[in-house]
Amino acid sequence: MNNTNLAIVYTVLLAYTNLGGAMKKQPLFSSMHIHTKFCDGRDDIETMCQAAYEKSLYAIGFSSHAPTDKQLGSVNGWNMKSELIDDYVTQVRAAKERWRGKLNVFLGLEVDYIKGKRSALDGDIVKLNLDYIIGSVHYLFPENGAQGFTVDGSQEEFDNGLKDGFGGNAQKLMHSYYDAVAEMIKMGGFDIIGHADLLKKNTLGKYLWAQEAEAERQKEIVKLAKKAKLVFEVNTGGINRNKIQETYPSLSFLKIIKKFNVPVIITADAHCARDVNGNYTIALNTIKEAGIRKHFIFKEKTNKNKVLWLKEIILNNQKKY
Repeated sequence: MNNTNLAIVYTVLLAYTNLGGAMKKQPLFSSMHIHTKFCDGRDDIETMCQAAYEKSLYAIGFSSHAPTDKQLGSVNGWNMKSELIDDYVTQVRAAKERWRGKLNVFLGLEVDYIKGKRSALDGDIVKLNLDYIIGSVHYLFPENGAQGFTVDGSQEEFDNGLKDGFGGNAQKLMHSYYDAVAEMIKMGGFDIIGHADLLKKNTLGKYLWAQEAEAERQKEIVKLAKKAKLVFEVNTGGINRNKIQETYPSLSFLKIIKKFNVPVIITADAHCARDVNGNYTIALNTIKEAGIRKHFIFKEKTNKNKVLWLKEIILNNQKKY
């Protein structure tokens, strides 16, 4: 997917529900960051669709963690195994047909960017002809050759990665993370930037590096995203799983996103049906506090490989999902 082919369609779409004979505007929400049993989720595709339908979502998008076993030479507990990818694609496409007319179902992947090892432009990803792709950075592979690690793994894994890979220099680790995000954006091939400040999961409130320096890196990321016509997700997954008590990205990061007028989409990063719209009220209020007055909803990818978005206006008095 080429970012130059992306098109944002500024369309205000309002759903209507008939309540007691009166027509009432119903704000639209979707859930485009979903994990199932194919990777590290707990529920299957049909259960997730049913939950989205019951919660009156406009759309659900499946974004299983793309396989990395061949690229990294090992299997982990969260990325989908390579041998499951064909079945995954078949099942999501079957769900799309099954739910047609009731719920919009989209086929995607969350693809890790790992320099020289994995990206959204890899042939095995491109050939799937996905509806959309979330680009994310989870892994860091230190330049000193130390063992690679995930920034959102256990606190012990993170601490060991900081010590062994960066000599305890947290500022260097922070820059390494944002370097990877910047490289991912420049490479392209995806549509949504996943949890753009994910490294805070194990660092929030510890002030391990200069906050001004991180803000400058975040500003760089936002400018690159604007140039590439990408969308930032406002992800409630950390709240849903009781890891942190704020969205990815943070309020301060979202204020930078607002300053440069880059679109956002609210997502749940759901790993179970209960969370398909988990803590959307917090996400809604956070983006409102940042000064953002609209969020985007995935509509479709055209046969010309253009991604079309719907724009949903946030009403001034809208405080709850």
